[in-house]
Amino acid sequence: MTLTQLSYIVAVNKYRHFATAAEKIYVTQPTLSMQIHKLEEQLGVKIFDRSRSPVVPTEVGEKIIQVATEILKQARHIEDIARMSDETLRGTFRIGVIPTIAPYLLPLFLKSFMESYPEVELVIEELLTQDVIEGLTDDTLDAGIIATPTEQSHIYVEELYKEPFVGYLSGDHPLNKNKSLKVNQIEDMQVWLMNEGHCLRNQALKLCKKARSGNGLSIRFESGNLETLKKLVEQNFGMTLMPILAVQDFDSNCANAVVKQFEAPVPSRKVRLIYGREFLKKKLIKALKKQIQDHLPPELKKNEKLLVID
Repeated sequence: MTLTQLSYIVAVNKYRHFATAAEKIYVTQPTLSMQIHKLEEQLGVKIFDRSRSPVVPTEVGEKIIQVATEILKQARHIEDIARMSDETLRGTFRIGVIPTIAPYLLPLFLKSFMESYPEVELVIEELLTQDVIEGLTDDTLDAGIIATPTEQSHIYVEELYKEPFVGYLSGDHPLNKNKSLKVNQIEDMQVWLMNEGHCLRNQALKLCKKARSGNGLSIRFESGNLETLKKLVEQNFGMTLMPILAVQDFDSNCANAVVKQFEAPVPSRKVRLIYGREFLKKKLIKALKKQIQDHLPPELKKNEKLLVID
């Protein structure tokens, strides 16, 4: 029995599909299947019921996977303990970042982080909030960056920054005549939203509820990508709400759109760094948080009155 074999059965249990599990952990499906078969032969039991689709663990398989998960977690902790006495930060650090943060925040600090800590290998995945939390729970992630509160007892939360929302309006939008936006001005507007599963969608809907007690925003389209929403607006279709980092490179000479700030209190979201309470890589967490906060643009360091939408 090897740690590799244990990691394979945990992966198959997570994805409930041999081919998907092999792809996610970067091995070939024949290799993964062969190693699991060897483990089953060694133990004299079937860990997975392959007649089911999706594949499911057997009754004894569930118990084995539960123990395997804990063994793998403790094995990783042994490596962490060995590095804790080393002043040089090193090793692999796995981070899950939600899609409405990742493309805008990561370029601000990644180069500096890599130059400052050349012996740290960052593995970054774009994941929805629930997937980030699951990754911390099953120890496949070391940390996460999300924009909504989490109350799980096994997760520790640190605030990174508050990020204002702005309106992103088409060139001929009726609100363009205003110097700034008021929350209640979007109540009758048709707004592009992120689709289900994205916290930015929920925050936009909550913002509308603060504007009126009716049915909320008039939704015209839902997308899983902020850049898609921006392109739709630029084609003279309505408006959307954007976190301010998403429009840092906005050029009014190139884009057929207008960025409008909100009047105070400015609606915003709170961006959080999360990790397990028993986490051992605290030096890396501290270094990551400092790098992020040191490279934030000035508008995210202001202490103006904000209306946090969680």
